[in-house]
Amino acid sequence: MTSTRTPRLLGQKQNKFLLTVCLCALTAALIFLPFYLLDGGFFHYAGDFNSQQISFYRYMNGFLKGLSYPDGAGSVRNTFSWATDLGSGAMNAYSFYLYGSPFFWFSLLFPQQWLPYLMVPLLVLKFAAAGGGAYLYLRRYVQNQNYAVLGAVLYAFSGWGLYNIFFNHFIDVLALFPWMLWALDETIYNGRHGLFAFWVGINLLNNYFFFIGQVLFLIIYFLCKVSAGDLKLTPRLFGHLAFESVLGAALGFVILWPAVLSLLQNPRTIDLSSGWGFLTYSKPQQYLAILLSWILPPDSPYMTSIWSEGIIKWTSMTAYLPLCSLAGAVAYWQTRQGDSKKRIVGTCAVFALVPVLNSAFYALNSSYYARWFYMPVLILVAMTVNALEDPAVELDRPAKRIGWLMIATLAFALVPVQDTSTKEWTLGVLQNPGQYAAVLGFGLAGLLVYRFIARRWRQDKRLPQRMLAAVLAFSCLFGITHIGIGKFGQWNTDSDLVEEYTNALALKEDLPEGDWRIDTFKTHDNLGLWLDKSSLQYFGSTAAPSILSFYPALGVKRDVRSQPELENYALRGLLSVKYLITTPAHQSDFLAVADDGWSYYDTLDGFTLYENDNYVPMGFTYDYYLTEDAYASTITVTRSNLLMRALVLSEEDAAAYGQYLTQLPAAKLNDLTYDRYVQDCADRRASACSVFQMTNSGFHAEITLDTANLVFFSVPYDDGFTATINGREAEILRVDEGLMAVLCPAGESTIDFVYQPAGLRLSKAVTRTALVVFAAYTVYFVWDDRKKRKH
Repeated sequence: MTSTRTPRLLGQKQNKFLLTVCLCALTAALIFLPFYLLDGGFFHYAGDFNSQQISFYRYMNGFLKGLSYPDGAGSVRNTFSWATDLGSGAMNAYSFYLYGSPFFWFSLLFPQQWLPYLMVPLLVLKFAAAGGGAYLYLRRYVQNQNYAVLGAVLYAFSGWGLYNIFFNHFIDVLALFPWMLWALDETIYNGRHGLFAFWVGINLLNNYFFFIGQVLFLIIYFLCKVSAGDLKLTPRLFGHLAFESVLGAALGFVILWPAVLSLLQNPRTIDLSSGWGFLTYSKPQQYLAILLSWILPPDSPYMTSIWSEGIIKWTSMTAYLPLCSLAGAVAYWQTRQGDSKKRIVGTCAVFALVPVLNSAFYALNSSYYARWFYMPVLILVAMTVNALEDPAVELDRPAKRIGWLMIATLAFALVPVQDTSTKEWTLGVLQNPGQYAAVLGFGLAGLLVYRFIARRWRQDKRLPQRMLAAVLAFSCLFGITHIGIGKFGQWNTDSDLVEEYTNALALKEDLPEGDWRIDTFKTHDNLGLWLDKSSLQYFGSTAAPSILSFYPALGVKRDVRSQPELENYALRGLLSVKYLITTPAHQSDFLAVADDGWSYYDTLDGFTLYENDNYVPMGFTYDYYLTEDAYASTITVTRSNLLMRALVLSEEDAAAYGQYLTQLPAAKLNDLTYDRYVQDCADRRASACSVFQMTNSGFHAEITLDTANLVFFSVPYDDGFTATINGREAEILRVDEGLMAVLCPAGESTIDFVYQPAGLRLSKAVTRTALVVFAAYTVYFVWDDRKKRKH
C-alpha cells in the first residue's frame, strides 16, 4: 500500500502539464463543437448564460474601453453604468460576475463585437486552466504522473464543472482554485515564497463571493492535515502562511473593500435567523437530493429529474466525478485510517447537511447554494486516483455498491401515487422522466465501463491511460447531452435570441438622440445592455443596493431581477421612461394591458416602439414633501402615483430641508387617479432640468429655479457619489427610499454628479502598498534562493 502520510513531489522524467492542458482544452472544444456549429458561432445555452453572461461580457468590454457615454466632470472615468438597471457603479455591479476575472480582462484584447462569438473559446480556455491547476496540485500525491493527468480531467469535467457552464463565471472559480491549493502545498512542503500570496490575490480578485468559501475550505484543509499528521505546524510555518494570506488579501483589496461596503447595504446578503432553520432543512427531499448529487450525474440547472420540493434548481448541487462517480473515493476511504483527505471530505459532508454550516461558505447568505462543492470535488479526485494507483485497493466492490444505490433511485419512478382529486393511481414521482433516464443511464454505464477497465487492466501499467481515454469519451458524450437537455429545453423561448440581440445593435443606432430610460415588453432579458440604455427590466443580482429598497417599498419584487409590471404606470413617469420596446409578435399583448399613456412611435429593426405621453425628463422639482413615516402608512399599490406628487424625506432631512417645500396635505394623499397622475407629470415636467446628460461617471444637469428647491434625480443613491452645484460640493439626500436629490439655489445651476466606488481610495492604497511589498518580498527570496544554490 502506497503511503501519502507526508506528501512530497516525486521526481518524474516527464512533466505532463502541457498534455493535461491540451487534453482539457480539446475535450471542452469537442463538447461545445456541435452547438457552436448549430448556432453559427454565437453559442447560446439557456437561462443565465443567455440573459447575463453573453450580455455582460459584451457590454463591459465596450464600457471599460470608453465606448459608452461621454466623460463627465473631473478625472474619474468609466465608473458608472447607466445600462445596469436604473444605473449602478460598474465595479460593484460586476465584480461578482467578471470585473476581476483574468479571463474577462484577457477578452478585452478583442473588439466588443467579437465577444458573443468568443464565449466558447473563453470557456475552452477556462477548462484548460482548470485541468492545468488540478494537475499541478495532484501530481504531489501520485507516483505516476499519468494519474495526475487523469485526476485533472476528472476535476475539470466533474458534474460541477459541466453544470456551471450555465453560469459561465463560476467556471472561472473552478479554473483558478486548484492553483491556490497547489500554491498552499508548495508553501507548506517546499517552503516557496510569494506563490501562495499571488494566487490568494488572484482568486480574491476573480470573485469575492466565492473567496469567502475558499477561505473557510482552506482552514478546514489545513486543520485536517495538521490533525492527521501530514504536516508539523511550527511558528515559522504559521507565520509564513499568515503573512502570505494577509498579503494576498491585500493584493485583492482593491475590489474586496468596495464590494463589502456595497454588500452591507444589500438586504439579500445576511439572514441570521434562529431555531431549527440553523440546523435542519425544511424539506426531507433536500437531504436526499444532496446525498444523490454526490453519486449521480447532474440534472440541467433549471430542471429536476426527481425532486418536487426543496431548493434544488440553480444551486450547483453536484459533486459527481465522470465515469467513476464515488466508486474510487469510497474504495480509498475503506483502506485508509486517520487520513487527512477522509477528514476533509467528511467535514465537508457535515457542512453540506447542516444549513448554517453550509451557508458559512457564503457569509451566512440566507439562500441555499451548493456552489462550494468544487473544492471537496478536488479532494475526491485525489482519493480516486490514489485508489486507482494503489494495487492493494479493492475497486470492484465499492463500484457495485454505488451502482446499486443508483439503481435504488428507480423507486422514485415506480412508487405508487394516488391523485388526491381523481383518486386514480399512477406510478412514479419523477418530474422529468426523460432527463432521469439519461442521468441514470449515464451513471450506470459509466460505472460499468469503470469496472471493466479496472478489472481488465488492474495490474497493468496502462491502467491510467485506459481510464483516461474512457473518462474523456464519457465527458464528451455526457457534456453534449447535458448541454443539449438544457439548451433544447428552452429552444422555443430562445431560438430567436441571436436575431433579437443582433437587431438591438441596429436599433441602438436608430433610436432618437437623448438621455432617458426605456422599458421593454416580452423581449429577451437585458436588452438595455445591447442598446446601452437604462431600462426598467434588468436581470442581475448585484445592482446598486438602494434599488433593493426602492422597489420593495413600492410593492415591486426585486430579488435577482427588476421587473416592475406594466400596470404600475406611474413608475414610467417617475423614472423618466420615454420609449417602450416590444416586438411585432407581442404588440397586441402590450396594447391589451397598457394604459392610455402610450402612443405608437415606429417599427424599427424588428422592434415596435411606443412613446410615453407622460414622459418627464430626468431631474425635476416638487412643491410638496412627506416624511418616510407618513410614506410607510400609505397604500403600497398607489405609492408610485404619490411619488409623482411629493418627495419622500427622512425625518432628519425634513427638519433641515422641509422649509423649501410644503408638507403634503392629507387631502392630497388619496387623490391618486390616472388623470391626476397625468397632471402631476405635467407639473413635474414644467420644473424639469433644461439639460440632462448621462456620463460614464455619473451625470451633468442644468436647471433654472425661481426659488431655492430640492432637485430630484431618479438615480439610485450610492455613497460613492459626490455632487457639485456651480462648482461647490453639495450634500446628496437619500429620498424616496433609495433615490437622490440635491438643494439648488435660485437662478441658474450647473449640477455634476461623479461616481467613484465608496472605499476605493483606501482599497487602491492598500493594494498598491501590497504590490510593492509583494515585489520586494518575492525578489528577496528569489535572490536568496540563488545565493544558496551558489554555495
